[in-house]
Amino acid sequence: MKANRADHTVKIMCEVLKLSRTGYYKWLKRGESDRERRDHQLIDHILRIHRETRGIYGAPRIHTELKTNGIKVGKKRVARLMREVGICGVTRRKKWRTTIRDPKVRPAPDLVEREFRAAEADQLWVADITEIPTRSSKLYLAAIIDVWSRKVVGWSMSPRMPAELVVKALEMAPWRLLER
Repeated sequence: MKANRADHTVKIMCEVLKLSRTGYYKWLKRGESDRERRDHQLIDHILRIHRETRGIYGAPRIHTELKTNGIKVGKKRVARLMREVGICGVTRRKKWRTTIRDPKVRPAPDLVEREFRAAEADQLWVADITEIPTRSSKLYLAAIIDVWSRKVVGWSMSPRMPAELVVKALEMAPWRLLER
């Protein structure tokens, strides 16, 4: 009603909303209720915990933290107050499925026979592709690792997963060996 006082009289707004004018004016003069005061205190605690956890904790964890600190409050109240101040925790990432094996196609041969040990450097390299979710999209990282030293000897990143991604990582590896 405060926002519309410039356009309409209080009498007309009270009639439309079926409120008494005396009730409206009493409500204006009334101070904060105990619940509102308690909510403001809880918001201070919630913001402190949210800041201390670098914005990671959501309502369930903040509720647990408040309970640990001896503050009795419900989870739904914590969630409501967090919504009111516009904060939220970090959600778990959605798991994407990148590889769907075709049962008709013969798998690649295991050339190292699951023996991931090497007697010296540059004797055995292994490769892997991993998906890295970002806020805007996902990136694919191909890495070539020397089994003996466990060092990454070549890598390549791309927003798509073409075969060239691994080829670029393999091409980088000899150049990195020359830098040693």
